[in-house]
Amino acid sequence: MSLTAVLTGLGAYLPPRRVSNEELADRFDTTEEWITSRTGIRSRRWADPGTSTGDLAVEAGHRALKSAGIDPEPGAVDLVVLATTTPDHLCPATAPDVAARLGLAGAAAFDISAVCSGFVYALETAANAIGAGRAATVLVIGAETYSTILNPADRTTSVIFGDGAGAVVLTAGDADRPGALHGFELGSDGTQKDVIRIPAGGSRQRAALTEPAPGDEYFTMEGRKVFVSAVQRMSESSRSLLDRIDWPVDSLGHLVGHQANVRILRAVAEQLGVPAERAVVNLDQVGNTSAASIPLALADAAASASLTVGERVLLTAFGGGLTWGSAALTWPDVVPA
Repeated sequence: MSLTAVLTGLGAYLPPRRVSNEELADRFDTTEEWITSRTGIRSRRWADPGTSTGDLAVEAGHRALKSAGIDPEPGAVDLVVLATTTPDHLCPATAPDVAARLGLAGAAAFDISAVCSGFVYALETAANAIGAGRAATVLVIGAETYSTILNPADRTTSVIFGDGAGAVVLTAGDADRPGALHGFELGSDGTQKDVIRIPAGGSRQRAALTEPAPGDEYFTMEGRKVFVSAVQRMSESSRSLLDRIDWPVDSLGHLVGHQANVRILRAVAEQLGVPAERAVVNLDQVGNTSAASIPLALADAAASASLTVGERVLLTAFGGGLTWGSAALTWPDVVPA
């Protein structure tokens, strides 16, 4: 009998420092209205100096384990998968340290780098491990400290991104159980790798044996291209998955898209035919948190009782690489911590 990954725990953590549009408007000589009208974001959280992605991941992971009723101890979790663009170090991966700090000694642990699609990629990786019988319990975390890679002189990126972490626990179960993951659809287009990137710091730049140009150590993005590609790829990925698992659009309870930009979320919902009120939006308070955005949005929607047990939920994301992906699940009886 094949095993199905079932979501049994949910946790979220946001750093305490709230950065308002008013604060950024003063810094960049713009207005709160300019920021809100173009992004839908009103505030975001940035980690305090000295706080790393791993620190946020530990907090979110601890809360997800608590939500699932799992005591963090050796053997309690078989695998830890951390999706992040902002690891604590280029080497080693951050996930093993997170697992150790959570008390999950001995668990397999690794990072996944798919930028804003990272959480969906990590979900499928975890679900495949469960389906293959290689793991019974998996902790999946999306965590980011984008404030550490933003160019302080770049208004277009600094107003968009925030820091945070979200996590879920997946356990082996039956496909008809609430919380079951029913399918995935992933894709990429490496010919557009330069649309979203950090030019310096990797082996490509170091192998050139030249000093990086000023600002190359920061995150860059071609906003217009990202907007068009995100709407197209998230819509196509979602349709493909829904068709394959035979879920009519009108059977969806909620659409939970990567919280990149409110206009992108509205456009994807419109193209899919999902009513606007069924598209979860929380970026107005947290900004674009990249790989952390979908679990943070799920935790927010669950905490506000927007999601009901047994309803069909579609997740979809788009990120650098370019990468994209969608996932489908029925919502479980879970209380986020």
